Amino acid sequence: MDFQLPPLPYQEDALESHISARTLSFHYGKHHQAYMTNLKNLIQETPLAAKSLEEIILESANNAEKVGIFNNAAQVWNHTFYWNSLSPKGGGEPKGPLAAKIAEDFGSFEKFAEAFKQAGVGQFGSGWAWLVLDKDGKLKVTKTPNADLPLAHGQCALLTCDVWEHAYYLDYQNRRPDYLDIFLKNLANWDFANKNFEGV
Repeated sequence: MDFQLPPLPYQEDALESHISARTLSFHYGKHHQAYMTNLKNLIQETPLAAKSLEEIILESANNAEKVGIFNNAAQVWNHTFYWNSLSPKGGGEPKGPLAAKIAEDFGSFEKFAEAFKQAGVGQFGSGWAWLVLDKDGKLKVTKTPNADLPLAHGQCALLTCDVWEHAYYLDYQNRRPDYLDIFLKNLANWDFANKNFEGV
């Protein structure tokens, strides 16, 4: 497949005051692009070059000989998902079916938000905080290190927050808890999460 970096779903300055255009320029234009470039170089002239991104991730997961392919493919997928998990009009509480499911499975939105923040703060080093629909049909908050992602564990991702330092350090320095607060209060794209939930 001819993999190309998908465009951001908003302008680089659209999240200003919460995430700076400078951060997005480096994060999207340098980091995300580098994962895409590395992936294309690693799979060219191999059978994986004809596969979809999700197929590449699943075929390379837990394969020591393909760890480089997995890391870059998963990071391409993770970052595209993260950009869509952000919205200039995001944050607050979801509405619709997902809101009811969060109340059912977590007890309240506040309990979900606390679990999500703790997952992000508690992820040692680089990684991701996720809201997922697990194989048992329950919503769960999870965290994954480095490039790991719910897809590799049979879970359906609904929303994510990137807690690699390059996602927030220019704007928040070492204040990861503040970044996660802002994500939940001002940026989380619940319309995107609802679509993912309804599409399962």
